[in-house]
Amino acid sequence: MKMKKLLFISFVIKAFAFVPKPANHISKTEIDFFKGSGSDAIAKAKRESKPIVLDIYATWCGPCKMLKEKTFTNKEVGMFYNSHFINVSLNGEKGDGVVLAQKYQIPGYPSLLILDSDEIPLYANAGYMTPEDLINFGKEGLKKLDK
Repeated sequence: MKMKKLLFISFVIKAFAFVPKPANHISKTEIDFFKGSGSDAIAKAKRESKPIVLDIYATWCGPCKMLKEKTFTNKEVGMFYNSHFINVSLNGEKGDGVVLAQKYQIPGYPSLLILDSDEIPLYANAGYMTPEDLINFGKEGLKKLDK
């Protein structure tokens, strides 16, 4: 009887080891983008005394896809941005993304903006950035916050 239980437990453990992660699973080392409304993101930024990083992208944009696949998933980038910013990513061709793309007059996709908690732009960049470039972008934005 004990042997059957051990075999069953071993089978269950092995079966769960091969269950794939859901497609929307975010590793703790990736940038964790805020899920909620713009006003909720601003409230969180004020509560946590953090600036906001706004990524405005388009689904058809090649550099946007590269940024999401190669840069936002970088461990150092995720750790830096998750600890210093409230991160928001919006499609610039839908809903709030359209409004904010117009409000901030973005020059193209992807556009990244660092905003203070009053939604005042501190620093911006358009185009693909490597992980190192994105970390430097964030550091420069934080310097602007201190002024």
